[in-house]
Amino acid sequence: LISADLEEILSLADRIAVIYEGEIVDVLDPKKTDEKELGLLMTGSTTNNKKLSKAK
Repeated sequence: LISADLEEILSLADRIAVIYEGEIVDVLDPKKTDEKELGLLMTGSTTNNKKLSKAK
């Protein structure tokens, strides 16, 4: 499933891979995250206001 609809992703996905600037920056369990955290990761930020270093 590829979508920007965060509510849809959280309700349907078993795992969520977040992409920023063409790179996967995190893979999350939808039961342990929320729309705010996903939105921040999608923009290159984290919940603690640090910029992400791309996941390898």
